[in-house]
Amino acid sequence: MQEVQKHSVHTLVFRSLKRTHDLFLSEYPNPIPPDEKGEKIKIKTKIRDQYGPILHLGTAKDMPKPIPHAANGTTLTDPFHIEHQHDVDLPAEVQGGYAYPSAPGVQLTADTAAATHALSEQGKLQALQGLAPSQARVEQNKMAASIYDIQQQAGLPERVAPPTSKALALVQPGHDKTALVPRKAPTMPKPDWHPPWKLFRVISGHWGWVRCLAVEPGNQWFVTGSADRVIKVWDLASGQLKLSLTGHVSTVRGLAVSSRQPYLFSCGEDKQVKCWDLEYNKVIRHYHGHLSACYGLDLHPTIDVLLTCSRDSTARVWDMRTKACVHTLVGHSSTVADVKCQAAEPQVLTGSHDSTVRLWDLAAGKSKATLTNHKKSVRAVQIHPTLHMFASASPDNIKQWKFPDGNFIQNFTGHNTIINCLALNNDNVLVSGGDNGTLHFWDWKTGYNFQRFQAPLQPGSIDSEAGVFAMTFDMSGSRLLTAEADKTVKIYKEDDEASEETHPINWKPEIIKRRRY
Repeated sequence: MQEVQKHSVHTLVFRSLKRTHDLFLSEYPNPIPPDEKGEKIKIKTKIRDQYGPILHLGTAKDMPKPIPHAANGTTLTDPFHIEHQHDVDLPAEVQGGYAYPSAPGVQLTADTAAATHALSEQGKLQALQGLAPSQARVEQNKMAASIYDIQQQAGLPERVAPPTSKALALVQPGHDKTALVPRKAPTMPKPDWHPPWKLFRVISGHWGWVRCLAVEPGNQWFVTGSADRVIKVWDLASGQLKLSLTGHVSTVRGLAVSSRQPYLFSCGEDKQVKCWDLEYNKVIRHYHGHLSACYGLDLHPTIDVLLTCSRDSTARVWDMRTKACVHTLVGHSSTVADVKCQAAEPQVLTGSHDSTVRLWDLAAGKSKATLTNHKKSVRAVQIHPTLHMFASASPDNIKQWKFPDGNFIQNFTGHNTIINCLALNNDNVLVSGGDNGTLHFWDWKTGYNFQRFQAPLQPGSIDSEAGVFAMTFDMSGSRLLTAEADKTVKIYKEDDEASEETHPINWKPEIIKRRRY
């Protein structure tokens, strides 16, 4: 018996591969057989995308041929009518044939001259089709229904443009009734010109980093909180110190002044949230509940509700009068760095170190939307004072969003540092303050960075103390107040001497700037 030669698995596999290769070698140059079903699906999809709104109108081949009408409006294709129709009702160009006999050289008699040879049915149709259209038909064609009219008749008055078509736009009523017009290419808006900002005043008095500030609704004074545990009240016009409030046992991180009561609210790293009565300059309420340092607070503009955010990954909603915690907004997985409140839905907005921004339903105390576009910690959020929009800041970039669902609009790219704070005024000027002491000024509409500079340090400070922790505009929007790491408060104002000639807009739009996320 012949012994079978044993081969390794590696050799056997490669022999099998070679046999397979030789088997199909002759078919290599042949093209792949077309998939007719797939091609049909592809063509149908393209047709529906590009021409969906007019598919029901049919093509020229599908259109019925024009049916000839007699002078009295009766259709000539009706066999009963053609049989009994007399040539008198036809146009003069179609009536009758030649006198019989019609050949040249044949003598006509009285009897034969009167006899005419009528056209056949086919001859009548061909003759009518060859005629120029009547004036009535021309007018009718002018008033032919456009797609808009057809959709109006179909009960779709609100659908003027197709939601999915990328190439065609439907005609509006009152315009030329051509069926389709090409959609205009999108154009990027140009930025508005804003005067540059310059340093107006430096206010010193705190013994530690200035971590927060707030302007009184009457625009007479403002208040600052610091790492020296003291809250100071300053005159906005002169910059003079008016009052110092002590009571916190750690850094003061958040301040807000009520527009309806003479109350000042503060929170700090000592987990305390305090309500100060400014008529007596005393603490009248404490709000207990946070398990870690409080990093920010805000007041609801229309109801007596206070919101605070904390390092315990929650934001809390407090009843201002009863001191009760109405809701604990749970959902973030890390420190909640900032909270903002507005009268419209969603009423609460938070940014967190877990790189997300959340929109909250205040009545239910639950999260309505979570925005996960940021890749790094979100330390600041800011609501536009007039538009239904907001911004969020992270070291990767500043993002612009639209309420109520948090739809992403555009990125503000270029401030490459940890961004601690944002400020926004009615003139659509957005300002971002960095941890390295840089200020960037942006045009809200286009994201154009029209100014950037390094905040000057107080003499005697070291370079590492350059940092902007908080900022806000005054009520007029003409003064920008910043709280900084060199223990000062700086006030900036617009340069009155600047013009579009001295500071022109150097705007070069980038196509790739508007990212989709």
